Amino acid sequence: MKMKTLLLAAMLGTSSAQAGTEITLFRFFGGCSDAYANVTDVTKAVGECGIVQVLTNKFNAENTDGITVKTQSVEWGVYYDRLSANVAGRTPPDIAVMHRSVLPNYQVRNLLLPLGKDFAAVGIDVADFVPAAREGVTANGELWALPFDLHALLWHVNADLFIQAGLVDEQGQPKLPRSPAELMQHAATMKAKTGKAYFAIPSGADPMPSWQYLSWVWQQGGNIVDAQKKEALLESKESREALRLLDALYAAGAANPQHDYAAAQQAFLAGDAAVLVNGTWGVDTYAAQAATAKSGLKNYVVRDMPSLYGREAVWSDSHTWVMPKQPKPDAAKQKAALTFLKFLNDNSLQWARTGHLPVRVSVLQSAPMKALPHRAEYTRTATIATALPPIQYQRALGDLLVNELNSTWLVQKDPDKALADSQRAAASILRRSRRR
Repeated sequence: MKMKTLLLAAMLGTSSAQAGTEITLFRFFGGCSDAYANVTDVTKAVGECGIVQVLTNKFNAENTDGITVKTQSVEWGVYYDRLSANVAGRTPPDIAVMHRSVLPNYQVRNLLLPLGKDFAAVGIDVADFVPAAREGVTANGELWALPFDLHALLWHVNADLFIQAGLVDEQGQPKLPRSPAELMQHAATMKAKTGKAYFAIPSGADPMPSWQYLSWVWQQGGNIVDAQKKEALLESKESREALRLLDALYAAGAANPQHDYAAAQQAFLAGDAAVLVNGTWGVDTYAAQAATAKSGLKNYVVRDMPSLYGREAVWSDSHTWVMPKQPKPDAAKQKAALTFLKFLNDNSLQWARTGHLPVRVSVLQSAPMKALPHRAEYTRTATIATALPPIQYQRALGDLLVNELNSTWLVQKDPDKALADSQRAAASILRRSRRR
């Protein structure tokens, strides 16, 4: 590996080695190549798909090394199955997008290239990454991916309803709760003064409630997994308390358990809920809706997840870029792939237009970042972003939480029974990770 890294570094000053080099890029984010065919002005791109597509177009058109990035856009629901199939079939892409929560599944099986020394060689400053992003792609003292964003839960707020309910501070800004008891009191006040629900939360087969639950577990200093022993902690006092609070809010009518993702958004946009629990990706959509005459949401603001238990923490994940190991390594393609990763890192401000937070401190603190709509209201989220420990099968654990926790408000399953069943199922999942 050392010899390969030295060879790659030596090639960095020679563009001729890359002339005509074609690399493959696997990604989700949707298919929009027709809508943005030949568009290279990133300011004309909208949304995740549009921005990543136009960035790729721009790189292909303007790089001076003769590199062409060929994109294979895969539908989100089957993306990781397709990626795994290509890896198993010895036809992996040169670059692939990968969630931080999925990264350990590939890293522990030795399917990815370590990238720390190569980042230094091409001028990617890993010291500029916020700690949560850098730690999320680090294992065994090595970096295994380029973090591209932090996407996390936010509280999307209808400020007018807070004003009507009298839940404002001295500056007239929405006053958010600082304890579980205060949250329940605020929810009751909101209902009494406005007739509206405090929360809109996607609550059917959606992970949003479990992400809120995890945030509250972490705010108590707990976790649902012991990373060292790889054991489940779902029956801990912190876990019980987080689920108790969430279940109490549904029982009190502070959130509608029948809302799916679309219904929760619609309730918020119609002015029927004071707070929508959703991610960074919704900010620009809701801001645009609030600007329309027909919207029931007029005074839209964004807030970091408030701390109810003394510590600050909020669920997060990241989109990262990895370089899968190749059955027949090609130094020219590896150099070309790193050149493209450097380009993406350099353009992280453009990606921040999706609503996701950039992982670079220099970009987070920049004037252009603060000038984007509402971004100054939630940049602190980058410093409190939290995630599960870097273990395998995080997605399986997430699916388990959705099935079990949501059953407490959907079919009135006893919360203690839901956590006991979750503990048993999680223990089985984690046993698989201990075998490696």
